Amino acid sequence: MKFEHMSPAEIQQHLATIEQQRVNALQALNQAQAQAKLDLAQVIKDMIAERGYTLDDIVPLLNAKRRRSYSRRQKAQEPLMVAAPTPQGAYYVDPENDANVYIKGAIPGWMKQKMLSQGLDPKNKTDRNSFKANYLQRMGC
Repeated sequence: MKFEHMSPAEIQQHLATIEQQRVNALQALNQAQAQAKLDLAQVIKDMIAERGYTLDDIVPLLNAKRRRSYSRRQKAQEPLMVAAPTPQGAYYVDPENDANVYIKGAIPGWMKQKMLSQGLDPKNKTDRNSFKANYLQRMGC
């Protein structure tokens, strides 16, 4: 069809016809999808009945989360003990608290607080080196 030879009214009519066909196609699609869902539901109902169950037996299981076996529940209740990795190379330990460890990099909060309490500036490299040498215990290499 050549639109160049059509009047504006004819083009408008053609567009209206196409739009009506589009609406009809969408309605047919929606009906086909609804029928496909009904057909699938019937197939599932038949499968459930063939195996000797009722819908009430199966439907609650469809959204239920899978339960863990008894042995997996027992394992989940046991605390997981993971040894902390030993740092490679030199590191520093707070003599008052072995959990406070400093390995190179950003200065941890506990170290900043202790430095400030001793009147040292954590941003000053000389103060940091002095703190490490005089307060912390050097471990490793």
